[in-house]
Amino acid sequence: MDYLNDMALFVEVVKTRSFRRAAEALGMPNSTLSRRIGLLEEGIGLRLLNRTTRKIELTEAGQIYFERCSRVVEDARIAYEELGTMVAQPKGTLRVSSPVDFTSTYIAPLLPEFADLYPGISFDLDLTPRNVDLIGEPFDLAIRMRAPENPGLISRVIARVHAQFYAAPSYLDENGFPEHPRELERHQCLSMPTMPTWSARSGTELVSPTVQGRFRVNSVSMIRQLAILGMGVAFVPERIVAEDLKSGRLRRILPQWQGEAQAIHAVTETRLVPAKTHYFIEFLKEKLREI
Repeated sequence: MDYLNDMALFVEVVKTRSFRRAAEALGMPNSTLSRRIGLLEEGIGLRLLNRTTRKIELTEAGQIYFERCSRVVEDARIAYEELGTMVAQPKGTLRVSSPVDFTSTYIAPLLPEFADLYPGISFDLDLTPRNVDLIGEPFDLAIRMRAPENPGLISRVIARVHAQFYAAPSYLDENGFPEHPRELERHQCLSMPTMPTWSARSGTELVSPTVQGRFRVNSVSMIRQLAILGMGVAFVPERIVAEDLKSGRLRRILPQWQGEAQAIHAVTETRLVPAKTHYFIEFLKEKLREI
């Protein structure tokens, strides 16, 4: 594809009517520019320029070539500038797949600020726990609670969350306060189907009790509601139940223990993403860094 670069060099020479002036404008040695134009002519098999000691002139073939090339080079310049503008002020629809609970709690409060920063971006949010096909479906980005199994996808950690233990006063009045996470094996625990054990750490001690209960739910919001109703112990991040702690609907138990850090992943099909996707990922990483 060197001929495309040489085409642009040729157009510059014709516009300036001088190898020296063109070389200065392009920031390259005059001898290199002359050699590249010579190789272009050799590849085409026709002389494009008549060179004298005082000036250069287009041949008939050179005139035809210049008329075609100048349009191509100008279109390429405009495309480059337009893409640069897209990077500076990205536009378009950002299609994101994300779990409803994480989106409602963590991402939704951030959207007004991001929308103000990039008014050219609109949003198409698919709030679902399923692993969408980033290759076969029209999504720019997926937010996931674990790294993708497909090794061909690109995953970036945008946040890490820690879960703690919570229960309603009514549940604690009836069942008592556990003093160690292992005691949770004898309690009603509001677990998710994908988390049969709850790993928690206090200092250097790590325990992973196997939990059970009458309710297994794949929704953090539903776990919160059941916990408020006194149906069992919840193991969720503090931000999920912050208002409930203030109101007294829930109480934290085992306060010296907290869950192992769970990485939150931004998953894309490729590492080379559009500016709208790149800026959104970096924005989330910055804003969610402390959670």
